[in-house]
Formats: sequence, structure tokens, C-alpha cells
Amino acid sequence: MRIEDLSPVSGSVKNTKRRGRGIGSGLGKTGGRGHKGAGQRSGNKKRAWFEGGQMSLARRLPKRGFSNHLFRKSFQIVNLKDLSALEMDSIDAEVMSKNGLVKSSLKPVKVLGFGDVTGKMNVTASAFSATAKEKIEKAGGTATEQ
Repeated sequence: MRIEDLSPVSGSVKNTKRRGRGIGSGLGKTGGRGHKGAGQRSGNKKRAWFEGGQMSLARRLPKRGFSNHLFRKSFQIVNLKDLSALEMDSIDAEVMSKNGLVKSSLKPVKVLGFGDVTGKMNVTASAFSATAKEKIEKAGGTATEQ
């Protein structure tokens, strides 16, 4: 067998419809685009959610309920295992940001209780989980909320 003997399976390759080639083709004159409007013009691309000028689905549906997204408080999260790895006496948001545990020292930080506290440390943060506070105080340190 040679490369020139290869051919696709019959029926798998189809000629494209030739548009705008006279009325006998079935797609002559307007080329299957209809008359006037954006859809008939070249370069027209409709957005995936476009509904032909019909009132959009998002506007047709009733608006109900309440969303808390405007009022929720988002925290940067730090685990106790990361804090104990620092091996420092006093830790606050500034120390955490310098060591790469949080992105910004200006945004609120919450300390979670994953991991063990090896030594005594005084941690200052915006919030603590109950287990984190318990573990820090059990080790002899203090958990201070700002």
C-alpha cells in the first residue's frame, strides 16, 4: 500500500454547501442569511446568550431572595502548623505577610486549628477558630483578637 492509494471511508467526507451561486443551488441570492439585519451582514457574530431581541432569560425570571455577598467578611486563612513552623514568640499579621503565610497584612486574618502548637506563642489576628484558640492557650500562649 502506498500513500497515494489511501482514501477516506465513503460517506465520511462531504462537500460544503456552495452559497450564493444562483437560485438553482437553493442558497442563492441572500446565501441562506435572510433579508436585512445584523445576521445578513458579514462579520456578524451573535453572543452565545443572544435571543434575537427577545427579552433575555435573566430579565424574564423573577428576582427573589437575599444574597449576603455584599456584606460577608472574607478572611485570609492560616493554620496553626504554619505558625508553629515559624518558631517565634509573638506573631501578628505583619509577621505572617513577611513570611509568606498571607498576601496582605491589611486584610483580616483567621487562624484555624489544623496542626499542633510546639511552643508557647502569642498570636494576634482578626479571628480564631475555637480549636485554634484552645490549642494556643493549652500550650501556654495567648490568642488576641484585634
